[in-house]
Amino acid sequence: MISVVLFDLDDTLFAHRRAVETGVVAHLKSRGLAGDPSGHAAEAARWSALEEKHYSRYLAGDLDYLGQRRARARDFLAPYGVTLQSDLDAEGWFEEYLHEYRAAWTLHPDALPALDALRDRRLGIITNGVTHFQLPKIDALGLSGYFEHIITSGDFGAVKPDPSIFLHACDVFGVPPARAAYVGDRLHTDAIGASKAGLTGVWLNRSGEPSESEVADASAANVPIIHTLADLPGRLGFAP
Repeated sequence: MISVVLFDLDDTLFAHRRAVETGVVAHLKSRGLAGDPSGHAAEAARWSALEEKHYSRYLAGDLDYLGQRRARARDFLAPYGVTLQSDLDAEGWFEEYLHEYRAAWTLHPDALPALDALRDRRLGIITNGVTHFQLPKIDALGLSGYFEHIITSGDFGAVKPDPSIFLHACDVFGVPPARAAYVGDRLHTDAIGASKAGLTGVWLNRSGEPSESEVADASAANVPIIHTLADLPGRLGFAP
């Protein structure tokens, strides 16, 4: 029944977190703030935690896209005694970080094999983000030729898990939600959000065994759990 398979981008196909961690350590080194290498992992983890915190505020509508970037930069630098007084200063610091982040872009190893295995299906992307930031990733990593449509929250005006962005994607493809699947690394934002909109939501949990509450939430929403994209065609019932 499923003719359209839609994907999240960051940490589903693209190794976003790995690039973030590599990028922020490189940026600290460029600013002379890196300190003892034994602390690099902790600082990378702190930056990732701030990304999660402030990106969640963006998803909730508390901050706009640039606002969550500024907040991350300011909070991250506070323990170093560095104050970014103006929004322009905060955005400039973040842009310098982005230079290092872009240099670390890679795909997850299972991404291209999975897309190749789904060549006979119509494929698309729904990503929370702005088009001018997400499209260069897709182009640079050789993904463009796989996808019929790429839908960004920045263009559409609503973010996952709002049902409207999933339904919009189905309209763009001209299929009812029941004939579309969506796979992403965030259980509630991606998989359950898609399921509530009537699609088949699939949770890609790369990090290991889910918690009991996550399993219960996935089960209640009829969301299958996979640990690698290699398992996606089988979970969707596609013949090998």
